Amino acid sequence: MAERIFDEKTLRKLEQLTLIANKVRAGAIKGERRSSKRGTSIEFADYRNYVRGDDLRRVDWNIYARLQKPFIKLLEDEEDLAVHLLLDGSASMDWPRSGDRTLHKFLFAQRVLAGLAHIALGSGDRVTTAIFRQDGETRWGPYRGRGHLLNLLRWLEDAYTRGPVDLNETLRNYALRTTRAGLCLILTDLMDPGGYEDGLRALQGRGFEVAVIQVLSPDEIMPEITGDLKLLDVETGIPQEVTIDEAMRDLYIQRLQAWQADIGAYCTRRGIHYVCVSTGTPWEQVILSELRRVSVVH
Repeated sequence: MAERIFDEKTLRKLEQLTLIANKVRAGAIKGERRSSKRGTSIEFADYRNYVRGDDLRRVDWNIYARLQKPFIKLLEDEEDLAVHLLLDGSASMDWPRSGDRTLHKFLFAQRVLAGLAHIALGSGDRVTTAIFRQDGETRWGPYRGRGHLLNLLRWLEDAYTRGPVDLNETLRNYALRTTRAGLCLILTDLMDPGGYEDGLRALQGRGFEVAVIQVLSPDEIMPEITGDLKLLDVETGIPQEVTIDEAMRDLYIQRLQAWQADIGAYCTRRGIHYVCVSTGTPWEQVILSELRRVSVVH
């Protein structure tokens, strides 16, 4: 699966990147800004517990001899960042259901998540991923070290979407159940009638630095259908008969853009990173361009 997601050229680009947290609280990292130069100082800073996948050369064997427990030495310029990658698995992410599979929202979001995980695991970050569906949450991690990437990709292969998801409740529960805050990147279409604001506030209240990656398909951004139609809500199954002409289509586009502007304004006020991407864009550009633009990736 790794070969299908990462071609060699993309892999080389991703391996040069680092995820950045500027204002994580609750002691998840040291200092206000994470250095892009990891471990360049010889000054000892702290210890952390050894996690499978860590470089054994970093173990303090003197401590191990005394305590019979392995600890990793952190140097002055190193920060141990917890990275949380959250994926919306509601039924609205299962779109479009026919045609070009590269435009499928859930598949697109999976690829972005895998790319972000590759960067974080390669940087020695502590990575946790979770998928939210109507039938509950599935979680992978926390793990550290690039050796875990194939296991993550296998886990993603079994992922699926189901039913409606209360985004506010889901994010609140994740914030409450997670003991260590960090950088939290959420991949979602934000298509929840209950909104998203309370859930994002709950994450921030627990000390997370939050980034929202809104994923929409091209036909959601610029619909081409017209005429008398019977639309079916993919999450609730509720039908709605509508007549779509050019005026209705223009009104839809205006409201979509106003909705996105409201999301952007809310995130700016709260200090939340926000990007909206179309699945018609190559998935790697979300990381290489959009997340760089909002200073999540360096």
